[in-house]
Amino acid sequence: MIAILETDDPVRLSFLKMILEAADLHPFIFDTDSAYRQLPNRLMVPDGEADLARRLIAEVEGAP
Repeated sequence: MIAILETDDPVRLSFLKMILEAADLHPFIFDTDSAYRQLPNRLMVPDGEADLARRLIAEVEGAP
């Protein structure tokens, strides 16, 4: 598993997870139950899905 995104925004995290699942990828959210609320949550995918996941996120978020 590899982290492709770290964020404190639960709405963004859930939305991107949904987008990746719709593309038949296997995302997982880490650190949601962390006792340290200062740590951002991490959106993880299997290593082989990282490139596609990053491209999809960039496309959805309008990155160049």
